[in-house]
Amino acid sequence: MAARRAGSSAPRWLPPSVLLLLAVLFAASPAARALRFDLESGHTKCISDEIKVDSMAVGKYQIVGPENSSPDAPLPESHRISLRVTSPYGNSMHYSENVQSGHFAFTATEAGDYLACFWAPDHKPPVTVTFEFDWKSGVTAKDWPNVAKKGQVDMMEIELRKLADTIKSIHEEMYYLREREEEMQNMNKQTNSRMGWLGFLSLGICLSVAGLQLWHLKTFFERKKLL
Repeated sequence: MAARRAGSSAPRWLPPSVLLLLAVLFAASPAARALRFDLESGHTKCISDEIKVDSMAVGKYQIVGPENSSPDAPLPESHRISLRVTSPYGNSMHYSENVQSGHFAFTATEAGDYLACFWAPDHKPPVTVTFEFDWKSGVTAKDWPNVAKKGQVDMMEIELRKLADTIKSIHEEMYYLREREEEMQNMNKQTNSRMGWLGFLSLGICLSVAGLQLWHLKTFFERKKLL
């Protein structure tokens, strides 16, 4: 959990009952289904997800067969995709090329938007590749059934662990949002200060140019003996 900055006011916590209610609603919500995308050959499609430091992220992707085809029928050779997952600073977290399915898992070392870019190889005539992509991070990325099998615990304890992890995630998210708010406030103050100095500098330049123009006109008229 992030430490509170010195000199900053204490974060405003939600009441425990509200946190517990949010955790229950989060845990009781149905699992999200994989997203389905259409990708034309020779094109790229990117999906981003904001992930915090030390958060687990897992993803699965697979190509869906053409319409009216048998589920057991092999996919055409043209139905292949490549994927690269990069961190906010451009570091490669996963790469696969010309595959029909795959998965990845990593622990985030940088906070920010992680980018997953899919592209299909160029093909003549063009084809449209349909694929499903399931990307989870944080609490939702944990394999709870596997945890239950390894720990030999009952479903009630698993649900309690889910609630505890969800409440912890909400607390961490509140700290994170608080820090982002402070960063944006500091950025706004710096921007306002710089704009103020820029305004004074612009005014000084305008006054200097006006003075030079007046001096030039005065010397010109004196040379012409008009003054």
